[in-house]
Order: sequence, then C-alpha cells, then structure tokens
Amino acid sequence: MKRFVVVKAVALAAAGLPALAWASETPLYQPAPAWVAAPPAVPATPVDELPPLVLLDFQKRIEGDRLTSYVHQRTRIASAEMLSQAATLTLPWAPDKGDLIVHGLTILRGDQRIDLLAKGQKFTVLRREQSLEQRELTGILTATLAVEGLEVGDQLDLRFSVTGRDPALGGRVQDVVALPALPLRIGAGRVRYLWSNDSAPKYKLLADGVAATPARKGDMTELSVALPLAKPKDMPEDAPARYRRPPLIEVASFADWADVSRTFVPLYKTDGLIAPGSPLAAEVAAIQKADATPIGRAQRALELVQDKIRYLAVGMDGGNYVPQTPAKTWEVRYGDCKAKTLMLLAMLHAMGIEAEPVVASIGLGDAVPDRLPSAAAFNHVFVRATVGGDVLWLDGTGSNARLPDIHDTPGVGYVLPIRAAGATPILIETHPNARPIASVTIDADESGAVDLPSPVEVTMVAHGQMAAQLRAAKSQIGPKEQRELISTILQQAVGEGQFADGTITPDAATGDVVVRAKGVVNTSWSVEDRRRKRALGGALGELNFAPDRSRPDWTNIPVAGPPPFGVERHVRVKLPDGGRGFTLEGTADADQRLAGFVVKRTTRLSGGTISMDERFDGTGVEVPAARIAVERDAVTTAKANVPRVVAPVDTPRRWTLDAATLAKSSQVQAIRATFGKAIAADPDEMSGYQSRAAFESGIGNYRAALADLDKVVAKEPSVDLYLQRSYAQFNLGDPAKALADAERARALDPAANGAIAQVAQTRAETGDLKGAVALLDERIALGGESRPFLRQMKASVMGDFGDPKEAVALYDTLIAEKPGSPTLLNGRCWTKGTRNVMLDTALKDCTKAIELSDDTLAALDSRALVWYRMGRYPEALADLDTVLAANPDMAASRYVRAAVLKAMGRDGEAAGELALARRMNPVIDRQYARYGFKM
Repeated sequence: MKRFVVVKAVALAAAGLPALAWASETPLYQPAPAWVAAPPAVPATPVDELPPLVLLDFQKRIEGDRLTSYVHQRTRIASAEMLSQAATLTLPWAPDKGDLIVHGLTILRGDQRIDLLAKGQKFTVLRREQSLEQRELTGILTATLAVEGLEVGDQLDLRFSVTGRDPALGGRVQDVVALPALPLRIGAGRVRYLWSNDSAPKYKLLADGVAATPARKGDMTELSVALPLAKPKDMPEDAPARYRRPPLIEVASFADWADVSRTFVPLYKTDGLIAPGSPLAAEVAAIQKADATPIGRAQRALELVQDKIRYLAVGMDGGNYVPQTPAKTWEVRYGDCKAKTLMLLAMLHAMGIEAEPVVASIGLGDAVPDRLPSAAAFNHVFVRATVGGDVLWLDGTGSNARLPDIHDTPGVGYVLPIRAAGATPILIETHPNARPIASVTIDADESGAVDLPSPVEVTMVAHGQMAAQLRAAKSQIGPKEQRELISTILQQAVGEGQFADGTITPDAATGDVVVRAKGVVNTSWSVEDRRRKRALGGALGELNFAPDRSRPDWTNIPVAGPPPFGVERHVRVKLPDGGRGFTLEGTADADQRLAGFVVKRTTRLSGGTISMDERFDGTGVEVPAARIAVERDAVTTAKANVPRVVAPVDTPRRWTLDAATLAKSSQVQAIRATFGKAIAADPDEMSGYQSRAAFESGIGNYRAALADLDKVVAKEPSVDLYLQRSYAQFNLGDPAKALADAERARALDPAANGAIAQVAQTRAETGDLKGAVALLDERIALGGESRPFLRQMKASVMGDFGDPKEAVALYDTLIAEKPGSPTLLNGRCWTKGTRNVMLDTALKDCTKAIELSDDTLAALDSRALVWYRMGRYPEALADLDTVLAANPDMAASRYVRAAVLKAMGRDGEAAGELALARRMNPVIDRQYARYGFKM
C-alpha cells in the first residue's frame, strides 16, 4: 500500500522559498521483479585485487509509457576514505512519477552475507527538495541510509529500482544513460534494456567503436551493452561539444523530431492564460500604452519577465516539463525557463506578436542532430519571435536585456521549435552582439617619464548580465567589499595596481552599471630594440589561437568558438614632452575577422596624446578545420601589428629629472594623490602603504618609503618586507639599521638566499668581513641547491672587501668545476677590474663571458671598467655606450662613464653622468671609493 506524506512548509520557508505541497511516497521494499536477469559474472580473482566498483548493472524495462530502472551496484570498501564515503547511501527519485523500490542491501564479508534489511535497517526520506540550497526545484526527493556495521575490506551490495511514467510525454517513453568508460575500472558491468516485441522503441548508441544489436527472446526484445566501454578517443579541448560529449545510450518511443515538437505543444498553449482584468492583463496594457511599436513592446515584455520574475530552476533534465501558469508566475514572482517562456509567450500573443517556444540543449546544442529524437535531448526553453520579418531570440532567464540587445543571438547551437505541425532542429546563426558586455575608458597620464607607474582614470560601463551581477553585488556588500570588487574588476581591465575614489552606479533606465575609479598601475612601457615602447593593450593582444591538430585523427576537427560576446576599450595616454619625437608603429586601424572574432580599431597620435578605440567581438562561430592554419597565421600577424607608441631615445626618464621637477609633474602628483586616497579609505589595509613605498623607493625618495615600510612591517612582517626596508636604510646611509633588518629577515627564514646574501653583504659593508664569510661558510657546509649561489656570493664579498687574490683563487676553483660559465667569468673579471689586479687576464675573462653569454650587458660593464684601468678610454666608452643604449638604468655604468669622460677631459658630460648615477644609487660614491675612485 502506498503511503503519502506532505512536505512541511517550514522547510521551504527556512530557505526563503514559498511553500509547496508534494505527494510523495516512502521507499517500498520488495523482491526484484522476475524480468531482472542475473548480473554479469565478476572475474574470479582475489577480492583485494578487484576494483572498488566491483559490479554496476543497469537493467531497464519499457512497458508502454512506463520505464522501470533496476540498478545493482557492488562496491568494495578498499580504504578508510572509501568507508566514510560509501557508508551513507542516497537514492533520489521523483515521487510524482513513480516509486523507489529497494530490493536488497547486503554486506559481503568473506563467506558471510549480512542482510541489512532483514536486520531492520531502513531508508529515511528527506522531506525537502534535493537542491533547495541552490534555489532549484527538481521534484526529486532523496532516501538516505547510514550503513551500520560496514568495515574496510567488505563489499556493499545494493539493489533497487525506480519506476517512472511522465504524463507530459503523451504516452511516450524515453531514457538516457551515460556509459562509463575506461580508465574507470569496473569488475563487471552492463546496461540492459527490455521491451515487448510489438512496442519497438528506437535506440541510439553514441559511442565510438561500440555496437549493440537487439535480440528477440520470446515476446521480448533485449538490448545489452557491456561496461566499461573502451576509453573514448582523446579530443582537443577546443573541439566543439559534439566531439567531446560523453558516451551515451538513448532509448525513446518518439517517431521523429517532429513528434517531439508536437508533444510539447499542449504545454505552451496561451489561449485564456491572461484573464481580462487580471494583474497581468494590466501589465500588458501598460506596455501597449507605453510603446506603439511591436519591437518595443517585445523588448518591454522581455524586460518585465527577466527583471520582475525571479529565476528559480525547476529543471527539465529529470522531467518536469509542465510549466506553471503565467498567473501563478506573476503571483509568486518566480519561475524557471518554462514558466518564464510561457508567460512571455502569453504576453506577446496578447499584443499580437508572432512567437513560438523553442527547446534547446545548453552544453550539447551542436550535438542535437546526432542524438535520438526525444524530449530528453533538451534542457532549456525560450522564445522565438518574429517582428517586421526579423527573428528575435528572447530568453526570459537572461537578465537586463534592453532594446539595443533585441537582435542578439544566443550561442546554443540547434533548437527545436514547438509547433502543432511539428518541426526539425534548426541552427541559430550567430553574429556579434549589438553592444559589448563592457566598455572600458582609460585616461592615463604618463607625461612625466616613461618608467614611472601610470596614474589612470578608469570608467567601465557594464551591460546585460554583467551589469545585473554588479547591481546585485552592490546591494549585498558593504563599502570595503565594494572597494575590493572595484579593484578586482579594474585590475582585470587595466592591470595590477591600487585604486581609489571607486564607485558603482546603476542606471535603472538603461540597465547599465558604471564603475569608476582612479588608480595607479604598473607601467606599460618596455624596452625593445633599445627603445622604449608602449603597447596599447586590448583584447586582440590577449587572444591565443593555437589549436593543436597535429594528430592524424584530429585533422578534420574544427575549433569551437565562444558564444557571442563583445568588449570595448578606449585608451588615452598623455605623453612626455608634449609627444615630441614619439612615433607610432604597427597597424593603426583595423577591421578584421580573425578565427571567429571581429576586431575594429582606430589609433591616433596627436597633440601629445596617443589614443586607441577598439571593439573586439566573438561571433560564436566555429573555425573549420581547413581554415585553422590560415586563421592561426592571420592572428599571429595581427597581434604582431598591434599598434605601439615608440618613445624617442632622449625621452625623459625618472633619473633624468631632478627631484623638484619630478615632484611637480602631473603624473607624480596624480600617483601620490591616488595612493593617499586609497590609504585613507582603509588605513588598516597594508597594500596601499606597500605600493606607495615601492613607488617612493623607485624614484629615490627612501625617507618617504621608510615611513610606509615601518607601518607595514609593524603589522605584517615578512622576509621581503624586511629586505625592502633594509635596502631603504642602506640607501639612506645607515648600514647598521640595514643590517638589523637583514638579520630580522634571516630570522624569519634562515634558508632564504636573499636574506643570507643581504646579511653577508651588509656585514662586510659595516666592517665585519669575518662574520660575513663565516655566515656563508656555515650555509655552504649544509650543501643543497643553494650551495653554488652561496659560494659565488662568498667570492663576490671577498672580492669587494677582502683579499682580491684569495677571491680570484676561489673564482678559479668555481670555474674549474663549471668551465664556460659566463656568470663566473664575469665575476672574476669584475674582481680583477675593481681591485686593479691581473688586468691582462681580466680582459680575457670579460671577453670570453661576452662571447658565451646571451645577456652581455653585465660583462660589457665589467670590461669597460678593465679598459678604464688600463687607460684605454675609447674602448671603455664604446662598451659603456653599448650597455646604456640597451639599459639606461645601470647606475654603475653611468658612474664609470663619468670617470672615463673626466679622464678624457670632457668634464661637462662627466658631471651630467655623475649626477644621474647618484640619483639612481645614492651610495654609489661609497661603493666606488672602495675601488679607489675619486670623483
């Protein structure tokens, strides 16, 4: 006898959902039906050699429109972890469509068979929705049981059936089973179907290299597939979904796709669904009064369904094909895709707009034509409307759509229109969306110097779903969380940095959300071909189109494109010196189709400002296999030609400007103002202090940097922060405090190479060479991966502060162990040059290091010093000019160049170089005084 229960309203109310009443059965306990065959034989191997999934047997019987699914599963409890997972059983079922019947639950332990049902263990039904927390109603309830007495080494044997009949299918039946395949191991497995010979449902096996043939057995037909299947063919991750779908077997009694289409028709009839004088009728009348155009009315109806009806999933995957009425949807103000579609259809029909529902498969839409015709092929429904000859795809489960978006196309692949005459799947031809999902405007002031951070004013206008998400987030989070959200969003748009004055402003009329902030981001200028260049960014620069089709069986596989989306970027950069001498390289303007994307761009350099406007759209189309090579080459070429602004050789750098000029620049003032506001907004957040300290240190203002570092170290000490403060103290002329911070860093991590090196260097600097060498010897004796670095550090410290002959001898040993090392050869050359010993061999060391190295700047700098010691000033100047042309920031090279120029009688030039070197390194005179330089 069936026992019905009612779900208590309190369970749903606690989750903030309206109460529903379910007629639900408790599990039945009965023997397995007579049609169930013996399971496939498990291999006769020792139990501990069996895979954890010993047996997986699916047997299914179709009787008219009724499907009974029998499952026999045996699991070996191989570990304590498996015990904790397997000891709680959960069995879901849809009580409004059938029964859950438990046939057996047994523990197999050696020769023992422990019948748990006979011992009184029973399943308990959870009186609530399975996915209630996700605000999803599926109609599925769950029976649970905590298995008593289960031990590691046991086998747990479970047998149960679920029956089902769905009246919405009009007497038809359907079933889909995902087929387990290797590398999943199963001791024995099977999927077996039975149906009467006169019913003959259709079936389809979607699995490569697997065949199954129905066999008649008396008045029944049997179809069986052994499990697991062979491992599916590997597929590239960028292949369309139809190539990467899991193996499936499908069975259904639909005649064809047209039959599927007709079956849904009764569910979406709209006649009489909006009663005259009803609240919904008033909404329709208001729309008609507000807008006289059919397309405007369609948009307003869609907006109402999207924005005023909260989405609550009642999934189609497990059935649940019947939508709630529009009146009910408007009353409760929530609904799933079915409810929203029916409501939108009813409103459109009431306004005389042609519209029909279409069902879709989200995730496998491009595979629909390959599948067996059935309702189970779909998991979503929305509206296809026709206005003025134009087809509109209107999805009530979307959000924030406005009139400009009305012609956008969803990237769902094939859809099946629901029509009384029937229909076949049609492919939605996609195109770029009318509006980008986000439009970003960046105004950057880089007029001071090209190697400073970039102060920016950023405005991002978000449309559509992104705007809806931002609007919801703003209403749910506090000021601090909003600042963090703004920072996260804008760092994705303009790069890593600090932001201040951030706002999130929704616009109810347009549905847009505007995010604004001022920020300081890392400089975008880089060195290439000895010139400073700045890429203007944009989505094209980030596009990576490199499909792998090298394998013979992948040759004909196309590349999937993302659903249609667009991003827009407007960049304005104020250049130094009014833009004098700046040029533009690359392709300034573009209107291209590349690998399924559309790029439109204009770039201008005028009046001291570089500007770029770019729109980047995904069209949602695939790239055919035959065009992959052509498109890859086109993308590579387009990325290589992204416009970049090129600075003149003499463009201002932070070291070429004195402190007063630098402080007056609008760029530096904007940087300091933004850091100040970011810190004031949240004084307890340390990242602002840390960023400002890095900036001030970078322009040589170590006193200001030290004040911020003190705050950060006091609250969040770390190895890196102590070393940064040590560096600042050293450059302020206080090596004792520098040493103390270096020691604190090493105390936090005694094995940190950076801390060891800084302690050793600073000890030697303060006159404790013996202590420096002792520390290095102690760490060297421990061995490990750091030993080569530490031995080289010892040679360097001895070369700077100790006996140069001893340092050279150590370098000799290291080079003998690793001949041809450019780093070691340069180290030996540097020691000889700075200490003015063995200059003839020093020259050979440096030259060999230059010949062997990929990066020659350090060795060229060392050789220039040797040339200087030898009085060969033109050769020294030539090497130094080469170094500084490639990297103008090398303070040591500028200092030696000043010495060379002075020796050549070019005192004016020497003074300029010396001033730059001192700005770059405030203690450089002290360093070179050790080497005998007097400037």
